[in-house]
Amino acid sequence: MTILAFALLVLAATRWAENGWGSAAWLAVFVAMCVIRVPHSLRNRANIVVDAHKDVFEIGLLAMMFTTMMLLPLLHLATGAFSFAAYRLPDWVIWIGVLAQLPFLWLFWCSHADLGRNWSAGLEVREDHTLVMDGVYARIRHPMYLAIWISVLAQPLLVQNWIAGFLVIPAFAAMWFIRVPREEALMRARFGAAYDDYCRKAGRMMPRAS
Repeated sequence: MTILAFALLVLAATRWAENGWGSAAWLAVFVAMCVIRVPHSLRNRANIVVDAHKDVFEIGLLAMMFTTMMLLPLLHLATGAFSFAAYRLPDWVIWIGVLAQLPFLWLFWCSHADLGRNWSAGLEVREDHTLVMDGVYARIRHPMYLAIWISVLAQPLLVQNWIAGFLVIPAFAAMWFIRVPREEALMRARFGAAYDDYCRKAGRMMPRAS
C-alpha cells in the first residue's frame, strides 16, 4: 500500500500542469500531513490498548475517509481517472483553498503534539491514558476534527472534481456526526466527572463563551 501511494504521488506530481496549480498545493499539503502523522502512528503502535471499538461503523467510517481524502484524489491526479466529473474554479477561489491549509496544518500538528501517546487513529483507550486539557485542547475538545474540517472543505477548491474532490465532504460529515458522540462516550466512560467538567469548559470545535 505504501509503494502504491508513493507511485501515485509521483505520477500526480508529474501531471500538476494538467491538473492545475491547486492540485500541486493539495499534493504538497498531503505530504506535509503524512510527515506530521506518520511518526506519531509508528511510535504509538507500542501503546497497550485496554479498550477499543472496532465495529462495522468504525471500520466503515475510516475506510470512507481513507478513500475520499487520500485514495480518490491521488488516483485522479495521477491518472485522470475521473476527468468526466471535473469542474473549473477561478484562481481567487483556489487561493482560498490554499490559504486554508495554513490553519489546517497548524491545528493538525498541534493536535498530534499535544495528545502525544494518547493519540490513535481508531477509537481506543491506552493503558495510562490521560485526559489532555492543555495546548489547543484547553478551549476546544476536538481541534483535530476542526483541522480536518478545514482541509475537507478546501479539498474541492484544490482538486476540482466531483468525485476526487467533493465526495470527502459528505464522508467526513458522516464521520463527524456518527463518530464524535461515540468518541466522547468512550472518554466519559474512562474519565467520568472529569470529562464532564472539561466539556463544560471547552466547546466541541469552538471555544465556549466565558
